[in-house]
Amino acid sequence: MFLPKTETAIPVFVPDPEASYQAYMMKQLPEGLWTTSICECYEDLSNCFFTCLCPCITMGQNSEIVNRGEISCRWASLLHVATGVVLFGWIFGSTNRTSLRQHFSLPESPLPDWSTHLLCMWCALCQEHRELRTRGADPSLGWEGNVSKWKEEAMTPPIVVPRMVP
Repeated sequence: MFLPKTETAIPVFVPDPEASYQAYMMKQLPEGLWTTSICECYEDLSNCFFTCLCPCITMGQNSEIVNRGEISCRWASLLHVATGVVLFGWIFGSTNRTSLRQHFSLPESPLPDWSTHLLCMWCALCQEHRELRTRGADPSLGWEGNVSKWKEEAMTPPIVVPRMVP
């Protein structure tokens, strides 16, 4: 319907379609299930390539979010390198994966956390990165960056499982 030339159109607020889509997806996330399988690296090719070249940085980014900023990306990356990315890095990676699973009540699949990181650390890191992004956290922003983003969007942080305090 066209408005006559003498009348002016009233501006209508149209919500940001990307924000609406993200809000919709947050409601559609399967509870207790991974949103992507471990072999779906093609879902985020840039992260896949980056992780293949620098797994310690992806580990650090994921770790900072999973540990709620208690360990910085820099220190987590250095720890991953110091433990030997391929030799013993799987130990550090599996503890982060276990924490991530506990935060979102995800199953220990396709294998136990330690063997997933031992056999295919790169695929595990990519899957964890995708899971964090899908559930509302951007590992590349770091913990403080995500907290700021959540405050601006008036969104509850996606990691809601409280930690036990001794």
